[in-house]
Amino acid sequence: MWTNFLAHPSMEEINRRGAFIHVDIPGQEDEAPDLPADYTFPSMQSLGEDLVCVLDQLDVKQVICVGEGAGANIIARFAMAQPDRVLGCVLIHCTGTTAGVMESLKDKVMNWKLEQIGMNPSTEAYLCLHRFGSFEKAENKEQLQKVIENFQESLRSKINPRNLKRFVQAFMRRSNIADQVGKLKCRVMMVTGSKASFNHTVHNLFARMRERLDKKECDILEVDGVANVLEEKPERFAESLLYFLQGMGLVGGVPMPRVQRSASIDSTGTPPSRTRSMSMEEADMPRGIYSMSPPKYGSSPTRGSSGDVLSTSPTMG
Repeated sequence: MWTNFLAHPSMEEINRRGAFIHVDIPGQEDEAPDLPADYTFPSMQSLGEDLVCVLDQLDVKQVICVGEGAGANIIARFAMAQPDRVLGCVLIHCTGTTAGVMESLKDKVMNWKLEQIGMNPSTEAYLCLHRFGSFEKAENKEQLQKVIENFQESLRSKINPRNLKRFVQAFMRRSNIADQVGKLKCRVMMVTGSKASFNHTVHNLFARMRERLDKKECDILEVDGVANVLEEKPERFAESLLYFLQGMGLVGGVPMPRVQRSASIDSTGTPPSRTRSMSMEEADMPRGIYSMSPPKYGSSPTRGSSGDVLSTSPTMG
C-alpha cells in the first residue's frame, strides 16, 4: 500500500525533498518466517515507545509521522511518548478506544481460524472489509476490485498467518489513547473516507482532540465516496499532505497543486492573462513559505525545521 502511494505521480515532488522511513511491525513483512515460540509480541504501547530506537539507530532527530489503522494508533503513542522528536502526525483511520465486545468476538474467531487452518476465505473477507469498507458502497468498483484482489493475493502468498494472529491479539488488547490525547504537542491531521468502516471512531477521536488540544493544531480530512483513501484517492491525500507539511513551514519549494491548475492553459488552449510583473524592489523583498489551503485548513503556516517522514506498515486497520 505505502509503496504504491509513494510511487504515485502526485508524490513525486515531495519524494524529492524528503526521506521516508518505512517500519514493519515484527513478523508482518512479506514472506516473514514464524516468530520464535518463546517470543513475546510487544504491546501497542511498547511498539509506539520503541520507535524512538529506529530514529536513534538512523541518527534522525525529528520526523513527521504517517500511519494507517493500527499503524496510526502506534505512531500516536510514539508522538505522546516522544513529543520532542515528532513535528506532526498524520493519522489515517486511527482508533482511540479499546476493542468493543463485537470487535473482540469477531477477532477471536478470526484468530482461531488463523491458528487452525491458516489464511482462509472468511478471514480474507474480514480483513478486506476492515481495510476497504463495504465494496458495494464504493464509487469506483472496478478500481477497488483490483486493489482488493492484490490485497487478497498478498494475504495468501506473502503474509505469515501465525505472525498475523499475534499482531491481531496485540491490537485487540490495545489500551485507550483517547483520554491521553492532551499529551500530543505536535500538529495532527486525522484522515478518513466517508465510507470507511471506522469513520465514526475517527470522528470520535477527533472530537476528543478538539476538546484537549489547540483547535488550530488539529484538522480532519474526510474524502467523500471512498473507504480507503490511500488506495482510492491517493492524489487527494497527497495534496492534503502537502498542505499539512507546508502549513508547518516544510517543503516550501513544492508548487501548490491549485496554484498550478490556475496558472495552466485552460482546456480551450487559451493561456491565462498576464499579471503585472514585480518591480525590482518587490523582487528583492524576502518571501516566506505560503499555503493556499482547502477550506478545512485555515491556520497560518509557521516556519520549522525539515523532518523525515516515518510511516508504519500494519496489516490490521
